[in-house]
Amino acid sequence: MPSAAERTRTLVQGTCSAVLIVPGADRARHEQLMPDARTVGTEGEIFLLFPADAPVVRAATHAQDDELPAVLELTDVAPVAVPNRIRGRAWVSGWVTCAPGVAEEPGRMMLRLEVGELYVDDLWGDAAVDPDEFARAEPDPLSPYETELLQHLAAAHHDQVRGLRTLLGERPGSGHPAVTHVVPLALDRFGLRVRCRDEAGIAFDARFDFPEPVREVHGLRRAMHRLFEAAAEE
Repeated sequence: MPSAAERTRTLVQGTCSAVLIVPGADRARHEQLMPDARTVGTEGEIFLLFPADAPVVRAATHAQDDELPAVLELTDVAPVAVPNRIRGRAWVSGWVTCAPGVAEEPGRMMLRLEVGELYVDDLWGDAAVDPDEFARAEPDPLSPYETELLQHLAAAHHDQVRGLRTLLGERPGSGHPAVTHVVPLALDRFGLRVRCRDEAGIAFDARFDFPEPVREVHGLRRAMHRLFEAAAEE
């Protein structure tokens, strides 16, 4: 399974929703707290790009040479329609300062978030993350393509995804109600997670691990083909 540091790094560098909470910007609208871009530096610091007149930029500028405490809140929402679409959240707390001249654009200001503490709560569970491990971690290689791939699976391979129910086996204490819906929920280099619903209306998740981790889309196609073949043989 991906480590907590890898999962957090994937969320930080991915496309999920993010807001930066700082003192002095309490009255800002939600969208004013959302960075236009975010990247991770070589030492694990997080760079956040904002309009130069954003409330968080004004707060950081007003702090001058002092480090401004801040929390970056990330919310990961499934890109397909499933019950309970929030797949995970992460919180990165630390200190933010202005970083003029760092990949800056006209009318924009780059802020630097020095990481102090990290915490992730997602489909794998919840865990604190060591800042050094976060700095060394790599985001999941499939993350840039996950949204498109999941939407493609849900739309173009609905029957094959639904056919994965043949691999589920029996759920202890379930009374064995038939599974009626299977929707792709999450995808990473280690496997595919789906959200199922049975005829009793009970939703649950199932995960199918790949025989070996995949590093790119071509390897993923082969792994998915083998998975669909295994389901068809049951």
